Amino acid sequence: MNRLVITLIGIVFTISANAEEEKGIIGRVHENGLPVIYKFVNKLPQNTIRSNLSWLTVISWKYEGSLNNGMPLSDENQRMITLEDAIEDHIENDQVLRHVYSRTGNNLKELVYYINDQEKFLEAFNKALIGHPRYPIEINFYQDSDWEDFKRLLNNFAKAANK
Repeated sequence: MNRLVITLIGIVFTISANAEEEKGIIGRVHENGLPVIYKFVNKLPQNTIRSNLSWLTVISWKYEGSLNNGMPLSDENQRMITLEDAIEDHIENDQVLRHVYSRTGNNLKELVYYINDQEKFLEAFNKALIGHPRYPIEINFYQDSDWEDFKRLLNNFAKAANK
């Protein structure tokens, strides 16, 4: 099993979501000796939000990062940011999904969301990307009505912060 070493990078960022300001953190782990950067809001949403969003949705983008310590090169990273911005600007605002975290490193970018309906999400996703070039991504859906994936991430970073 890969050993994960978690480091909190002491950077706080602010995300604007539905007219409320949420504070988040950026943290770093190491997988196979390579850094992986996580960006997330450091708390669970209210129960009313979680109960409506039971599908963990992972958008994965594999890339070649061997020349850059497992990180994407600048041009590819910019394309990743464009994709993430399109999702946040056109889908998240429609309350089709809730962003929970992003991870970048070890040759993999993942954008992780909770959604309530796969068909509605895919329809909104495809609509948001009209006019965009084709992205080398894979989308996987997992039933996770208890938000266990996100709780595990929060727990792992909380343990690291308390060391």
